[in-house]
Amino acid sequence: MTAEQRFLLLLIVVGAVATVLGLISKRARLLPYPVVLAMAGIAVGLLPGTQFPRIGGNVILLAFVPGLIFEAALTLDQPELRRRVLPVGLLATAGVAITVLLIGVLTHLVLGLSWASAMLLGAILAATDPIAVITLLRRVRAPGGLVAILEGESLFNDGTGVAVFSAVLATILSGAPSFGDAAIRFVEITIGGTAIGLVVGFVGLALLRFAEDAPLEILATLVIAYGSYLAADLLHASGIVAVVVAGIVVARYGARIGRLHGPQLLGFWNLLAFVLNAMLFILVGAALPATTLLPVAGLVVIAFLIMLVTRAVPVYGLLALADFRGTLIPRAWRHVTFWAGLRGALPVALALSVAGLSGVDSRVSVIAYGVVLLSLLVQGGLFAPVMRALHVESVE
Repeated sequence: MTAEQRFLLLLIVVGAVATVLGLISKRARLLPYPVVLAMAGIAVGLLPGTQFPRIGGNVILLAFVPGLIFEAALTLDQPELRRRVLPVGLLATAGVAITVLLIGVLTHLVLGLSWASAMLLGAILAATDPIAVITLLRRVRAPGGLVAILEGESLFNDGTGVAVFSAVLATILSGAPSFGDAAIRFVEITIGGTAIGLVVGFVGLALLRFAEDAPLEILATLVIAYGSYLAADLLHASGIVAVVVAGIVVARYGARIGRLHGPQLLGFWNLLAFVLNAMLFILVGAALPATTLLPVAGLVVIAFLIMLVTRAVPVYGLLALADFRGTLIPRAWRHVTFWAGLRGALPVALALSVAGLSGVDSRVSVIAYGVVLLSLLVQGGLFAPVMRALHVESVE
């Protein structure tokens, strides 16, 4: 079988598996779709003699992540987000910094990773991905404020988390890792990504003014999403920050020029996110098969527990700071926010991107992948009982 035929086989298998898994997820109403995908990724990695092409982490970041991030920005409930801007802002900035430091320190002390590799692992796992439970939240008619906090945190800490990751990785690859160098790099790539996202977003709005039908609107938004990422990547800024900013600009101002409300546009981006998620987990399952987790299974479990503990610190601490009177963010919402801090598609792509890099502990990528799987299976699988126990849901 030629490489081209194997790639076509991959597309066919992914499409078929995604369809079947989607049907299973709909039948099991309270099982989030990404949890089912994670199981499928494990199964793919265990298939003997798998001939799927192995795709590098950088290709996955370039091909998959911009589409997923832009779709999240496009469908964000911005009025509700503005009402929750303080807790979201704290979780996406101070929360990410606290998480990186705590995971880095604890994995260094407990797992014996070097300081550089421990901080890199913390940066990979800092970005939460509640996309796995957003559909479920909406299905059980969860409060709009809670959904806005989870969606907003996920979107913005994807940007800050990846910026921290890029800064830490760059200082490691420089051969002389240091906290000061990483901090300077973080500021540079974040500011650069923000500026590029603003420019591409407003230029994209000019394109959208002339898009008089849905196909042109779709094409313009694709150019904005992937163009902002590529422009930032070429200029050594944060591509994820650029996509987030460009997506927010388009979502906020696109409606003012009479765009972005067509069902075809939103339907396209929903479908694209669905396909990208499915392909990502299956590709990573083939690239990092579950058998590689066996030698470090103990480290993965410990790292997962560390991740849960460190999640509690920023959630309860920062949400208490954002609502010290306890009237805007009920205690039950805080518990849900803690448990809904799943790690998903983005940390998986970042984990794959550092696999095999010189200067990076080879265990980092495998541990990160294992933690993501446990997060999806344990936190995602138990999310519905947690919602019921906290009386947050009202099932249709």
